[in-house]
Amino acid sequence: MGGLTSSLMMAVQALIAEQGALSVTSNNIANVNTPGYSREAPTFTDNPPVQMGDLMFGQGVNLKSIDSIRDRLLELRILGETQQQSNAGAQLGFLNQVQGLFSNTSQNIGTDITAFFNSLTQLSTDPTSLPLRQAVLTAASNLAADFHNTVNQLDALTVNLNQNVVQSVNDINRLTSEIAKLNAQVGTLKSLGKDAGVLEDQRNELVNQLAQLTEVHVISTEQGDTITTGNGTALVVGGQSFELQAGTAADGAQHVFALGQDITASLTGGRIGGFLSVRDQAIPDGMKQLDDLAGGLATNFNTAHHGGFDLNGAAGQDFFAPITGTGAARNFALAITDPAAIAASSDGSPGSSGNITNLLAVQTNSLPSGKNPGDAYAALVFTVGDRTAQVKAESTASSLSLQQLQDQRQGVSGVSLDEEATNLIRYQHAFSAAARIITTVDEMTQTVIAMGSPTG
Repeated sequence: MGGLTSSLMMAVQALIAEQGALSVTSNNIANVNTPGYSREAPTFTDNPPVQMGDLMFGQGVNLKSIDSIRDRLLELRILGETQQQSNAGAQLGFLNQVQGLFSNTSQNIGTDITAFFNSLTQLSTDPTSLPLRQAVLTAASNLAADFHNTVNQLDALTVNLNQNVVQSVNDINRLTSEIAKLNAQVGTLKSLGKDAGVLEDQRNELVNQLAQLTEVHVISTEQGDTITTGNGTALVVGGQSFELQAGTAADGAQHVFALGQDITASLTGGRIGGFLSVRDQAIPDGMKQLDDLAGGLATNFNTAHHGGFDLNGAAGQDFFAPITGTGAARNFALAITDPAAIAASSDGSPGSSGNITNLLAVQTNSLPSGKNPGDAYAALVFTVGDRTAQVKAESTASSLSLQQLQDQRQGVSGVSLDEEATNLIRYQHAFSAAARIITTVDEMTQTVIAMGSPTG
């Protein structure tokens, strides 16, 4: 009802409400640079009025709730874009290394092939020259060494990728465990009717980190966020997390398992998806083209070499070790070590260089792939470069899109110091006004008391 006591109670409630609002504003300002923080906003409601006769008396204000301002749909879009950006970034880092193996302009397999056939051209000027014959073997050895070096470096990249897969699985397990704990804490607070905005921000930040590692789907429930991989494998359900395991499979590579089931092929998003894409697609594709080049070159050259005679008049034997198919580049090697064994002659005479023409023709003859050796290597370089360029474009586009979404989120959930400064002044004035009411009521009460005293 109306009266001094009622006014005093309303003023006290106002002080409490405005003090709470000031606390919220101070917390927003303090967290202006905190990653993932969603600004909080106080919600005020007026207390139910009381009717006295024909009059309605208000009962002051109540700080109903403190709510974190967030756009759930926007946060889900950020998760999706984060997965794509991280995936492209992981691929690009390793594809740049793969491309570097083939784009060395000073020395690569392509230049070694050219140098090898140039040495044969030099030998044709003097087929009896042992130094020129040795130069041919040296050029062939350099070519074999470059094949081996490239394969070894691709193997090293594969080992590195396997290590990254294992580390990613460990990071996923750590994050899902922490998210499950926060789910339980958020659920407890909400069941008590308390605000869990701070914990929800922490959870969202962890989910964003998880999305950087792998594709995730998030479903909000009363028990907290339920998180699954892209193929539906559960990672977090309420307060419980489910670990993934990394293990060596039959192919010698690190695979990812969930409850004993191999889910490697379904992990296509995030960094782990990028690692797997390079390890299981880009590198094997490049290795196959390398094997086709090595095997085709060795086979065609051996065939031509069989048609000639060496310096001693003996029929030509295999020049390169006979290799085809998988492992051809790894096993590419010379089958002869004696310079005299080069079958340069077409009629068995030492001075003949007729068969060198057939050997040189291998440079332009088609391999099983339909391309000559030079074009086959150029196609390999183009394939790697094109894949790298596409991923780079995806990474750039995804980064821009992610930045736009994060800017939108900042506009919705971020802290504006100008706005918070305005709120600070507004709530401070309201608090001062409520305090003034208490002072005024106190003065009026003292006056009433004084009026009733014997000496009044």
